[in-house]
Amino acid sequence: MLIPAYQDLLNKSDVSRKEIQSFLKKVRKHKQLDTIFREAHERTFQKIDCLKCANCCKTTSPIFRNTDIRRISKHLRMKESKFISEYLRSDEDADYVLQKSPCSFLGADNACSIYEHRPLACREYPHTNRKYMHQVLDITEKNADICPAVADIVFQLMG
Repeated sequence: MLIPAYQDLLNKSDVSRKEIQSFLKKVRKHKQLDTIFREAHERTFQKIDCLKCANCCKTTSPIFRNTDIRRISKHLRMKESKFISEYLRSDEDADYVLQKSPCSFLGADNACSIYEHRPLACREYPHTNRKYMHQVLDITEKNADICPAVADIVFQLMG
């Protein structure tokens, strides 16, 4: 269960989907896009705590690259094939993703039991403080419905 303030951000994002989509299309070519997102990202994560949410871990799956599988399997002291068969499935794009949600590595306290070894996609999430933001605006739009922080960042930028 999300705390009310975080749920409110997701509800607002849901209701504002068309406005968000339009805004992100409009800013795609902004010369300072990376900078404005990074600054909004920093402001947002001064007030939003992922450990009070973990909605991403509860509702979606990262893509597991081969290097992620090797690293996590080694950490868990499992054969890669066993890790794949126990935790992963191949999606419609032939990428490895989790078999189920919430993530098997998510604890009751919303902490990740493999945090130091987590997949690259988890390390980079929510993708709002990276270079070449114009390349991930479609993902940003989708993540605004999953991550209260992304919704907050987008609403900051929309003014």
